[in-house]
Amino acid sequence: MTNEKQNEAKVSLMEENKENQSDGGLGLEILQIIKESQQQHGLRHGDYQRYRGYCSRRLRRLRKTLGFKMGNRHKFIGKKITVEMLSDNRYLLLVLMEAERAWSYAMQLKQEANTEPRKRFHLLARLRKAAKHSEKLEKLCDSHRVDAKTKLEAQAYTAYLTGMVEFELQEWKLAMEAFNKCKTIYEKLASAFTEEMAVLYRQRVDEISPNIRYCAYNIGDQNAINDLMQMRLTGGGGGMMAEKLESLITQARTKQAATMSEVEWRGRSVPVKIDKARIFLLGLADNEAAIAQVTNEETKEHLYETLLAECRDTIQAVREELKNETKQRERSSDADNGKVSNVQFLHSYLTYIKLCTLVKRNESMAHTLQAKLKEPEADESKRGPRPQDLIRLYDIILQSLAELSTLQGLEDDHTFQKEVSLKTLVYKAYRCFFIAQSYVLVKKWSEALVLYERVLKYAKEVQSKAKSLNNSLKDLPDVQELIAEVNAEKYSLQAAAILDTDDTVEVPSQQQVKDNTPLCKRLETFRLDPTLVGKKPNLVQFPPDFQPIPCKPLFFDLALNHVAFPPLDDKVEQKGKGGLTGYIKGIFGFGS
Repeated sequence: MTNEKQNEAKVSLMEENKENQSDGGLGLEILQIIKESQQQHGLRHGDYQRYRGYCSRRLRRLRKTLGFKMGNRHKFIGKKITVEMLSDNRYLLLVLMEAERAWSYAMQLKQEANTEPRKRFHLLARLRKAAKHSEKLEKLCDSHRVDAKTKLEAQAYTAYLTGMVEFELQEWKLAMEAFNKCKTIYEKLASAFTEEMAVLYRQRVDEISPNIRYCAYNIGDQNAINDLMQMRLTGGGGGMMAEKLESLITQARTKQAATMSEVEWRGRSVPVKIDKARIFLLGLADNEAAIAQVTNEETKEHLYETLLAECRDTIQAVREELKNETKQRERSSDADNGKVSNVQFLHSYLTYIKLCTLVKRNESMAHTLQAKLKEPEADESKRGPRPQDLIRLYDIILQSLAELSTLQGLEDDHTFQKEVSLKTLVYKAYRCFFIAQSYVLVKKWSEALVLYERVLKYAKEVQSKAKSLNNSLKDLPDVQELIAEVNAEKYSLQAAAILDTDDTVEVPSQQQVKDNTPLCKRLETFRLDPTLVGKKPNLVQFPPDFQPIPCKPLFFDLALNHVAFPPLDDKVEQKGKGGLTGYIKGIFGFGS
């Protein structure tokens, strides 16, 4: 709630600055406000319910601030915003938030309508409500109190929501007119203001363009389908248009599927009777061409995933047909067990397409990781790609190639088996190369050198076998480049191994650091110990160990027995001169 108040204060400050313009008119950055609110309150993740709740809370705060309450808790009293009340641009913001709340509710219902079709009626009602609020906003902005830019933005916003309503009603001509009006206004605004504001307007134009093309196609413009396919490749047409575009492509392929009867592969013609398989095989060439044209890695990954999902669904449909055919064969007595059936061969063909697509996708990901691996790390705190990541990708590629060699109907196709074994050797060489790279990182020079020799062995074997299969290497990575790179790495490795002779003793000392050896006991050697700058640095051992110290010496007076004392007889006689009286006094202590 605190962040929302801060955002609202920022927007309000911006709006108040607009009021102080030279013409004295009220201003409201309609597109900027709704875009910032949408991005900060749920629409970045497609959460329309969260955004609707934000609009409701903001409406309540605005009404309370402006003193524009609809009655009290006991009774509702409706109020309308009139032109005479436009002393503050927050009245315009109030109407805008009402339109946004209705629109977000409609988009939420659109997501739920995929599983509950009855919600489509409620969706249309909320869209009409949003368009009605936008029309009210446009009428308020027609006042002389509002500046020209806000009037244009209000007209574009109304045209956009009107086009959305007509689009859902499949009134293609009316929707196209509304979207074209919206596009024209935003293009004019983009050319009239600063670059920062122009970017926002151009983004809105890019969002509207797929809808216009789709309406044109439904009106009868057959050239629009090519533009839509191009927008699909560039990642345009998200949200509502994505589903429409996919259904449009499926419809176009369904019409063409009626003319397709068979497919030829590996010298054998196979009849295609399953509609799902026909539709998939018709679109296969278009999908592969689309993937080849794309340069953005994220879009290419999305197209690969879409193609693989369609292929899996098609294989499942063929598998169901294959089960029915197997049951019929078991019932019939004249079953031909020697030859692979047409349905089984079609299943093998579709599985071949799936596995080859997997290989191409993983190879594309491997190329991207290799490029990132050669780049210097900009941020050391973030984990960059490592050779282990590439090893995993090549493992998946080799697994797919192993499945290719076991496809039914191709066991006796020796040319096919040779091609698969040749591809396996190529990817084994690359996998072995990156295993060697991972050993180089941990300074295991001998293991890395042996693996580089293994890479050269695989590469030379590929070159010798490729002479009989000329067309098999055109889609594979260049082996000659790999050989040159391995030779360079070998020389670098040998030099690093020679220079690293003094550092070989450092490995146990690293382990001693892990064994809690304090710093005071290893001052003569330099080690990078990250714990020294942490909260508990291991500097000295505390409490220290006990150490033996010498005890305090004992002295014995042995010379006393050999010392001759002077005679004291004269002194003793003087004490005795007191007589008997002195003696008695001495005994009883009287004389002391």
